[in-house]
Amino acid sequence: MADPTPRQPAEPAPTEAAAPTDAAAPSEAAPTEAAPTTAEPAAAAGPAEAGPLAGWTIGITAARRADELAALLQRRGADVLRAPALRIVPLADDGELHTATRALIADPPDLAVATTGIGFRGWLEAADGWDLGDDLRAALGRAAVLARGPKAKGAIRAAGLRESFSAATESSAEVLSHLLDQGVDGRRIAVQLHGAPLPGFVESLRAAGADVVEVPVYRWLPPADPGPLDRLLDAACTGAVDAVTFTSAPAAISLLERAAERGRTEELLHALRRDVLAVCVGPVTAAPLDALDVPTVWPERMRLGAMVQTLTAALPARSHPLPVAGHTLELRGRAALVDGLLRPVPPAGMALLRTLAHRPGWVVPRADLLRALPGSGDDEHAVESAMARLRQSLGAPGLITTVVKRGYRLSLDH
Repeated sequence: MADPTPRQPAEPAPTEAAAPTDAAAPSEAAPTEAAPTTAEPAAAAGPAEAGPLAGWTIGITAARRADELAALLQRRGADVLRAPALRIVPLADDGELHTATRALIADPPDLAVATTGIGFRGWLEAADGWDLGDDLRAALGRAAVLARGPKAKGAIRAAGLRESFSAATESSAEVLSHLLDQGVDGRRIAVQLHGAPLPGFVESLRAAGADVVEVPVYRWLPPADPGPLDRLLDAACTGAVDAVTFTSAPAAISLLERAAERGRTEELLHALRRDVLAVCVGPVTAAPLDALDVPTVWPERMRLGAMVQTLTAALPARSHPLPVAGHTLELRGRAALVDGLLRPVPPAGMALLRTLAHRPGWVVPRADLLRALPGSGDDEHAVESAMARLRQSLGAPGLITTVVKRGYRLSLDH
């Protein structure tokens, strides 16, 4: 969650980053089903040198490569909340794919477009399972095969085929432009889908006179068990996660649709626009969020490791160190950094600390602090008890000053 800047006593607005969209391009990553698990925050025995993501909780919506993504984040100190937003129809069981494959073998295409490496490989593997693999490779071998990017190109070559074109920008928009420039009138084109339709891409080709056969190599469906996704949704709405990662546009759509089903759309959008950082693997994945004015960050290269590097830079940038009582204090999601050491803080203490940090150096009345406490009642002694535990957690004397009969303040250095 974004923490305030120390520049003025008044409450500042959080910093957010926006990303452009990339129209009519497929999602960057295709999922496979993974067991939904939740990583519980580990209790720390005391202060420790903080990793770049220590003290923050990150939600993962990915199914495919979720273990790898979780490990990358945990190595940087983050706690992880896993909630696969999607599942897929197994390729060999997909009647639509079987029908499209037989149609292309019977009437081979002039051109074929591979949008994802995993999808193209999966298509050929499914065809092998139907004893159609050799016939499909022969049909594609007579076509000019175009790749959306290096992963698709690698899958084409692994199949013993050779690409005629590979998009340098890894976008379907570049592939479409190339096709339209060379002319497609009267040509039969096989387009490997990426889990959802590509209406802008396919319609443009058809409008230019092409006979397009859509190849649904996998189809995304909502998760069989919505429980983990519901827990992530609740955590995002209540600020219990600091960032959510997305590796495909359908994953973002799935979370939004689940929020709508539960009547929490406005809460989710408010959180994503203000406190919860939305991190995407690329601009295509970011498009559904961008359409709803949700700020996103994403790397230049559409890769999992690059996304984690972007997150590792972007999340700490939203937290601004405060010079307090001769120390450096930085607030994170569930902890504070005091002079670079991670100090886990109970939820009640974090609520008080954030309220004080919104107005560093100013006296905050007990009544305001009481309202900030989770489940607060009307007994101001609850503030005193939570404040005592907070001071003990921070481990540095003098960070928070008691102002008799008025309240408390962060002892901001001037």
